[in-house]
Amino acid sequence: MTDIVLGASNEGASAAIDLEELLASRLLVQGNSGSGKSHLLRRLLEQCAGLVQQVVIDPEGDFVTLAERFGHIAIDAADYGETEIAGVAARVRQQRASVVLNLEGLEVDAQLRCAGTFLNGLFDAPRELWYPLLVVVDEAQLFAPAAAGEVNDEARRVSLGAMTNLMCRGRKRGLAGVIATQRLAKLAKNVAAEASNFLMGRTFLDIDMLRAADLLGMERRQAEQIRDLERGQFLALGPALARRPKLMRIGTVETGTRGATPSLSPLPTFTEEDRQSLLTRMPVASPVAQAPRRAEPVEELLSRLPTAAIEPPPPEQPDLLETMDAAALADAVMADIVADEDARYRPASALYQDFTLRCRMQGALRPPHDLAGFSRALALARAGLFSADLAEPAMAEALRASADVPEDMLGVFMLIARAAHLGAPCPTDDAVALVYGTHSTGRVRRMLGYMESRELVAFSTDFRGRRTATIPRLGWSTAPSSDGDTLLDRLAGAGGS
Repeated sequence: MTDIVLGASNEGASAAIDLEELLASRLLVQGNSGSGKSHLLRRLLEQCAGLVQQVVIDPEGDFVTLAERFGHIAIDAADYGETEIAGVAARVRQQRASVVLNLEGLEVDAQLRCAGTFLNGLFDAPRELWYPLLVVVDEAQLFAPAAAGEVNDEARRVSLGAMTNLMCRGRKRGLAGVIATQRLAKLAKNVAAEASNFLMGRTFLDIDMLRAADLLGMERRQAEQIRDLERGQFLALGPALARRPKLMRIGTVETGTRGATPSLSPLPTFTEEDRQSLLTRMPVASPVAQAPRRAEPVEELLSRLPTAAIEPPPPEQPDLLETMDAAALADAVMADIVADEDARYRPASALYQDFTLRCRMQGALRPPHDLAGFSRALALARAGLFSADLAEPAMAEALRASADVPEDMLGVFMLIARAAHLGAPCPTDDAVALVYGTHSTGRVRRMLGYMESRELVAFSTDFRGRRTATIPRLGWSTAPSSDGDTLLDRLAGAGGS
């Protein structure tokens, strides 16, 4: 569990949000102008800046100050075209760079089209790039309006579709939506309804208070307390925050906005001469042609993304991988992940961030595997095979025989091969499902049927319904499957890891 401290509760204890749970369950922040929404978002972004990749959709240019302190890349959307923005989004996903998309210089219609194009570019990334990504959208009611307004219908359709994809289908692609809005009533319901975590700030309109109370599971007579919240106070609820509505006050931040909060200042004193000068007719100046602002070439922006995405380790800090066996470190971390019940059925792309984080906690500045290597090692680890096992001649031969086995079926093939080598019973569908990373036994049977059609494995069933598996290219066969005598028991008895 990775807790990010947002502030303090009413009792003075620290109030935190579980980052890993947030990535799986999304967040909705609501509050009138001046309630502290942007401050809350800035606190969240600052606290988890080094833990997860971030993308901020910023309609007012408030978050570009993150660039100097935390290394985010500020993208001025007004300088680029639609095709270029889509290319930048794809490169951001590939290089895992944290960016702020500044929409300040665009008209509302252009803001919607640009945000929709950028979000769709993140959403359409290929499967191997589905790393965890925190996507923060400020003023979400602009990009996912509840009703058609004065904006162009096409721009609204593109933006609303992208926001719906982010909140409804983004989780499987590693996208964790964090959306903030001034008014719940103006935010599309199908977008707001997908959030499981809520931080509700001060609001005054009855319709917004009632919707906020409904989302928090409060009785309507309790909704009045939302009107009494102070600036920076939020009611929190959700699996990543609290099981019951909890009041918290957001802590301080390290960066600020480019503008200043309006404050009272003394008015100037005018003399009679000053008053008369205000009424004096001024000559009309001839228009002076202004040189158009030169946009940063998109090639230059794209070239900055890879270097900003990965910070080099401090030269004075030795990398643990230089002083210990990388395979031993990978095995130790992989064993912890396989033993974690919460990670049992999660895909490799979602677990890779956890793997790299665990490696850093062990002292390694860089992970022993890239994503492709991690996916392969995870499949083998789920089958009970680590470095020492793969060094055995029999398992090395089985691994060579798996050269044309599809990558996602490698773990299952090696599980069956190891059982056949040890003379253990044929793995059950449940055991195969665990290695394959699915709850569906139907999917398992289809996968085994495919492997048999490719002559990777041959199955036979006796009259008692017991299944035997044979690896034709190795000439190895398992014992018949039997109730109460599981593959894992036999492997443990044989001394396997």
